[in-house]
Amino acid sequence: MFDPVRVEALRRAPVAPGSHVIDGERRQASGGGAMDVISPIDGSILTTIPRGTREDAEIAIGAARRAFDDGRWSELAPAERKKILLKWAELIDANALELAVLGVRDNGTEIGMALKAEPGSAAATIRFYAEAVDKIGGEIAPTGPGNLGLVHREPAGVVGAIVPWNFPLMIGAWKLGPALAAGCTVVLKPAETASLTLIRIAELALEAGLPAGVLNVVTGEGAVVGEAIARSMDVDVLVFTGSAATGRRLLEASAQSNLKRVYLELGGKSPNIVFADTPNLDEAVKVSANGIFRNSGQVCVAGSRLLVERCLHDAFVEKLAEHAQDLRVGDPLDPATAAGAVNSQRQLEQNLAFVEEARARGRRIVTGGDRILQETGGYYMAPTIVTGVGPDDRLAREEVFGPVLAVLPFDTEDEAVAIANGTDYGLAAAVWTADLSRAHRMVRRIRAGVVHVNTYGGADLTVPLGGVKQSGNGHDKSLHAFEKYLNLKTAWIKL
Repeated sequence: MFDPVRVEALRRAPVAPGSHVIDGERRQASGGGAMDVISPIDGSILTTIPRGTREDAEIAIGAARRAFDDGRWSELAPAERKKILLKWAELIDANALELAVLGVRDNGTEIGMALKAEPGSAAATIRFYAEAVDKIGGEIAPTGPGNLGLVHREPAGVVGAIVPWNFPLMIGAWKLGPALAAGCTVVLKPAETASLTLIRIAELALEAGLPAGVLNVVTGEGAVVGEAIARSMDVDVLVFTGSAATGRRLLEASAQSNLKRVYLELGGKSPNIVFADTPNLDEAVKVSANGIFRNSGQVCVAGSRLLVERCLHDAFVEKLAEHAQDLRVGDPLDPATAAGAVNSQRQLEQNLAFVEEARARGRRIVTGGDRILQETGGYYMAPTIVTGVGPDDRLAREEVFGPVLAVLPFDTEDEAVAIANGTDYGLAAAVWTADLSRAHRMVRRIRAGVVHVNTYGGADLTVPLGGVKQSGNGHDKSLHAFEKYLNLKTAWIKL
């Protein structure tokens, strides 16, 4: 429940320096010093976190290896793991407001979204996998007489998880929930600009009874801590959400070490396709705006390319611009705010550079395009709509990860499909139409892991999230996520 008095008290409260959580204990860096945590709300130093070293990562991996090999978690009955995970989810729920405010101060997401998408989502995810773990069994193969074929599902081992800054608890839980429920142990590396809430929920996991060494958190730079995890010979599975460039380095590290399984979610340039027969244009405008501008566009499945049938283009863009201009951008701890801060100065500069390039190419900036609220010291950007964008423009092909929408017209269904599929990415998409046959055709033809119809976003835990092409491999969410963290073992028995 949102309590404005409590939120203000939490906003002003000092934040203790963060720490690693290794082998059941809080630890500082072994020699790397500390990193400042800059709040995107006002640019102030919020606290510090350890600048983790390779040695820190190796100590955490060693703790996870021992915890897996001695069976303190992997050999615990699924029903017992379930009890601990459910208690953990309860503790996250009990501390939801504190976690949400801490996360907003750390990464800038608006509080209305943060409450639901961060602690709320994390608790629900952990609960989902906890409830499932004692209901997933092995198989008896349909063999001929005289033989018995059994297929066992066993925990894969030590998991290295590297998660981004936009939704650290939600995405972190997408990895931690199924990995821990399956019986794996984990070394988690948060993003440098969003570590605080993941440190805190690791502490809550210990409070819930998770054995020492089962979940370890090491903060620091990706080039140091992430690299050490990726190259470790004792990490069996590596899961990552982030940039394509980093994903490639992780694959290389796997190839150069122990060929650990690597599952990547690498973002997208998702097309949001509006046909002239859209049943409710006002709803399409509102949902399309939220699909790109909420959390300042810092969403992997953001509908960052708007494809509009030409006869509808000008009217739709006009309505969309009006809606964008009405969105309140500002203090993310104000519940009236619709879009909070950009995560960092670096990300803000990258967003603005995309807009400047489009402007230099003669594209029209319909609304936005600028940094705003500079007097706060924070990192804020106006919702931005760019028209006249060509399919080959960088703005139409590369992920901005900010509140910047590229608008492209189309004339035919075939042209819409060609534009939609004309990037290296394939994470999400949407189609707005009243024609049921067209909707099914578009779902089939668009190369994406998720295709929405007459909506954008909102898919729950019952369905998988994963991409095709350079949006990655493997799936988060749903029961399919267990597949990343379980090994299949065949027992072939002669009777």
